[in-house]
Amino acid sequence: MSRFVELLGSAAPFVIAEMSGNHNQSLERALDIVEEAAAAGVQAIKLQTYTADTMTLNISSPGFVIEDEQSLWNGRTLYDLYEEAHTPWEWHAPIMLRARELGIECFSTPFDETAVDFLEELDVQAYKIASFENIDLPLIGRVAATGKPMIISTGMADERQIEEAIATAKANGCRDLALLHCISSYPTPPEASNLRTLVDMKERFGMMVGLSDHTLTTATAVAAVALGAEIIEKHVTLRRTDGGPDAPFSLEPPELKQLVEDCRLAHLALGITTYEQAPCEQGNTVFRRSLYITQNMCKGDKFTTQNLRCIRPGHGAAPKFLPQVLGKKSVRALIRGTPLNLADVESGIDGNNPEENI
Repeated sequence: MSRFVELLGSAAPFVIAEMSGNHNQSLERALDIVEEAAAAGVQAIKLQTYTADTMTLNISSPGFVIEDEQSLWNGRTLYDLYEEAHTPWEWHAPIMLRARELGIECFSTPFDETAVDFLEELDVQAYKIASFENIDLPLIGRVAATGKPMIISTGMADERQIEEAIATAKANGCRDLALLHCISSYPTPPEASNLRTLVDMKERFGMMVGLSDHTLTTATAVAAVALGAEIIEKHVTLRRTDGGPDAPFSLEPPELKQLVEDCRLAHLALGITTYEQAPCEQGNTVFRRSLYITQNMCKGDKFTTQNLRCIRPGHGAAPKFLPQVLGKKSVRALIRGTPLNLADVESGIDGNNPEENI
């Protein structure tokens, strides 16, 4: 079992900081992002491995220019965008080295087979398939053939396409596979996240699931953990005001740290299914109401609403016994402030079960 798989199985949840193009073409900035991500407590930093030439053509013909007024990148050519956002391949080794020095994993998303070949030379420990590439079955097959763990984002993919991606990965040798629910909108409105899909994905496909989150908050990721997400991926930058292709929907370091902490707390809060008292609340049973003697009573006196009340603390008989006790006689003298024990009541009430007397 690889160290990556061990970490993936032990972290709760496994948080991935996506650098993408937020290095703004500065290796020094890229290394700073790695350091901030590690300090925030993530388990991994992720890169994207491509060049503008491996992604598209350097032309401005229709289709090669982004024409969407809602897009952060409206009006830009694909080539220009990828030229700005790509991580130079010669940076991968020093970035990965810095991550190892800081005790976190560093892996990448390849966008074509040449990127896979390059990443294999660096002995990358895992691969991520981006949402836009989840229908590129030849690429998935090539990644699977490495035998490394694979995470596939499901953005824009329907059930059949997800099944095809899974089948291709397994047929080509992938043994450790996880799926990330993803909405490929940048940023994603929280109300479009449809997080209940996570529950269905886990049941339908029978594997580890998580969330690739492009919303502007951390709340969506925390909610995903509550629904069973074991992996959280979030874009990170040093400062959104520095700009960059992905900066508007990326977290700054303090926000990333808060995300990590909140996701771990959410996972801890899931606990187990139980109706037993939690150890931390057992001492507070004293604050429940119970039956107490409120006036001094002689042996043989009848219990009434004047001499018997339901009050705090909780050391007496349970409140549910009040209707049965009223009108019956006391078998001994009782002073004001005494917790009622059902044994103090004339025959007719079963007080033998300790659980019934609380």
